[in-house]
Amino acid sequence: MIGQRWSKDLIKPKALRRGDRVMSVTPCWGGPSIFPHIYVAGIAYLEQQFGFQVVEAPHARHPAAWVEDNPKARADDLMMAFQDPSIAGIFVSIGGNDAVRILPYLDLDIIAQDPKVLIGYSDVTAIHFACLKAGISTFYGPSIMSGFAESHGMTFAGKSSFERATLSLKPIGFLPKNTEGWANDWPDWSVPFALSRKRLRHVDDGLKVLQGSGMHTGRLIGGCAEVLETLKATTWWPDLDYWNDVVLFYETSEEAPSAASVYRWMTNFASQGILGEISGIIFARPGGAETTAEYHQEQKDTLVRVTNEWGLTDLPIIADADIGHTDPIYTLPYGARVRLDCDQAEIEILDSGVVG
Repeated sequence: MIGQRWSKDLIKPKALRRGDRVMSVTPCWGGPSIFPHIYVAGIAYLEQQFGFQVVEAPHARHPAAWVEDNPKARADDLMMAFQDPSIAGIFVSIGGNDAVRILPYLDLDIIAQDPKVLIGYSDVTAIHFACLKAGISTFYGPSIMSGFAESHGMTFAGKSSFERATLSLKPIGFLPKNTEGWANDWPDWSVPFALSRKRLRHVDDGLKVLQGSGMHTGRLIGGCAEVLETLKATTWWPDLDYWNDVVLFYETSEEAPSAASVYRWMTNFASQGILGEISGIIFARPGGAETTAEYHQEQKDTLVRVTNEWGLTDLPIIADADIGHTDPIYTLPYGARVRLDCDQAEIEILDSGVVG
């Protein structure tokens, strides 16, 4: 594995096409062995809706306890996907909480040689940062079991966001309007017909500008708040100057961390100097099935509090983006240029996510 890299000019992967062979990998939690019917439904959706040929990594369905105990085997599966020239894309089965354990077994030289569409969210944040270090762009977006295996199919907004990011050579453009509403409840996956029940959806009343005015651009980098905490001060964390000209996208998991936790985590970003380097923040709609409107507002107030305490009252913050542990899950390419319009409360991705 190579040492320091962290190029700001990330190499884009080739666009996915119907008929492509893609690989399912389980580098985080062994969820496919616990809820195989959900996993199979996600694979079926990828095959039927997008025409992909899904092949499975050797340990994709191994028992969850075995997966937990064998981080090198998980890393080997991921490296196999990158090394196989017949594989066009890599789809993570589900998130978890310890993907950071596989990072020492990854070979960044090999990853950099053949960039591929790699997509997943939550714990996959750790793997995305390894790919950042390797110099390639990956995609923060739905996983096979959470996102693609959605009750009654993906929403139009979630599906179109994935297609525009990974299948189209055009600039991705504005985040799609979510006319079908957002959901944060989770079906009981232990029930055989869990995906037959429609999720409770709430009206989406649009993005919210918490502070800032005018237009601001930067490179998309970020991920799940709890996972980012496992990376700080490690070899998988970029130096301060890497954060210059970045728009940080930031989301919290279904564990629903307290506003006090978010305050401490964001204060660490500030004390590192990162908040002083970045061009703006995209804050996701907070995860957690039992969360309330008051909880959501507390999280947003916390971001404003931290930036104000550090004298960053003009740092643009746009909130309530569908980019994490709620549904739909939009697909964001790491390193792509994004424009925040604080006057119109809009987010526009200026680059394509892939190349021909």
